[in-house]
Amino acid sequence: MQLIIVTGLSGSGKSVALKALEDSAYYTSDNLPALLLPSLVDFLRDAGYAHVAVSIDARSGDTLGQLPGLVADLKSRSVDVRVLFLDAKTDTLLKRFSETRRRHPLGDGSLTVAECVTRERELLADIGEIAHRIDTSDLNPNALRAWVKDIVEFDQSGMTLLFQSFGFKHGVPLDADLVFDVRCLPNPFYDPRLRPLTGKDAAVVEFLAAVPDVQAMLSDIKTFLARWLPSFVADNRSYVTVAVGCTGGAHRSVYFVEELALHFGRERRVLVRHRELSQA
Repeated sequence: MQLIIVTGLSGSGKSVALKALEDSAYYTSDNLPALLLPSLVDFLRDAGYAHVAVSIDARSGDTLGQLPGLVADLKSRSVDVRVLFLDAKTDTLLKRFSETRRRHPLGDGSLTVAECVTRERELLADIGEIAHRIDTSDLNPNALRAWVKDIVEFDQSGMTLLFQSFGFKHGVPLDADLVFDVRCLPNPFYDPRLRPLTGKDAAVVEFLAAVPDVQAMLSDIKTFLARWLPSFVADNRSYVTVAVGCTGGAHRSVYFVEELALHFGRERRVLVRHRELSQA
């Protein structure tokens, strides 16, 4: 059985993620109490279900702290468990609750929404350590659905490198394990001919490939990752997210991510995300 556990902050898009999995032929269950997870898995496995996705979050209360142990036990019983942790910036979450006029699940009349979000982060802290994180702050629903499907359809028999480009003016991704800043390099944006293009277009690639400092930084990042990735593997990490940022997230960072994915994809499984381009 493959089991996907969707968790994270209220308002971060868990319902969208769960619906995407349902559309991919997963049996889904929303708001499952954490302690019922082993019983549900046993029942569904005996019934022949091969792909299951459940949403478990702060609504489970204090029993949520037992989830990491439950996940470890299921893995020891040969269940392919993957945990997706959806997160978003606090300001984004507050805006979403304001727009939808929904009550926060932890709201009891004595806490503000901001205080509820802080409490929820505390409850979920341990789970975030065992999960693959997705920052949905700047994602539209279609982009989130696509990212979720990419992750669950990918073979997870070893570590996967996920390269992500972003623009600093839109904020650093919360899900990044490593962040590299390439804003110090020449910017194709200032060339009117290159401005409407992206780092995936041949003209931008040619421009950046001809800059010695660009190639030097690219080489340094490759060397750094090659040196330290074995340590992440030894730590039993399923995913490592490497984020590369430039000012707008369309030219330099995209070029770097494409080049890094091409280089490391020869020996490792890689996924590519271009955060700002996904919003187009």
